[in-house]
Amino acid sequence: MAVSVASLTSSLSSLSFSSQVSLKPNTLSFHRSKLISISHVAKISPLVVSASVASPEGLENADLKKYVKSRLLGGFAAQTIFGTGRRKSAIARVVLQEGTGKVIINYRDAKEYLQGNPLWLQYVKVPLVTLGYESSYDVFVKAHGGGLSGQAQAISLGVARALLKLSEDHRRPLRKEGLLTRDSRVVERKKAGLKKARKAPQFSKR
Repeated sequence: MAVSVASLTSSLSSLSFSSQVSLKPNTLSFHRSKLISISHVAKISPLVVSASVASPEGLENADLKKYVKSRLLGGFAAQTIFGTGRRKSAIARVVLQEGTGKVIINYRDAKEYLQGNPLWLQYVKVPLVTLGYESSYDVFVKAHGGGLSGQAQAISLGVARALLKLSEDHRRPLRKEGLLTRDSRVVERKKAGLKKARKAPQFSKR
């Protein structure tokens, strides 16, 4: 079938092209002809989560810190009845005041700080029990370094030295129980070529 040139030109002339270029080629615009009603969509109530965390220990520690500062006016350095104890890498500064036998270590109760260990608690109270002062004085301690075992023994030496500030007559009973002697034992250092301080690797002849 032969197509005439006249019919082609007439069909091309009927087509129209737009020469306008949008200034925002990346934006698309939509026109809503009808409003969409969303009355049938169920309303979802907002989720409200209320959580109350009770931290009695934090409150108690804060109260203990205020209590210690109210008792020790001027801080630990301004007190007269004090003693410094050392054991291994632990250092404890101990202050004694007349009271009912409370023991506060680093602004925490001694039983809580020493994790309820009866041996460590006994270390702290032995000097007071030896002289019969377990319910006559309050003990305030700042301890750092080492572990809890070393700190407990350092506190024991600090309490014994603080009791000497009360009276020189306390020296004989404390010395008799060995509470005024600084325990100088420390962990021996590891040597080069050994597994520990003295343990050597297994010998192999061949």
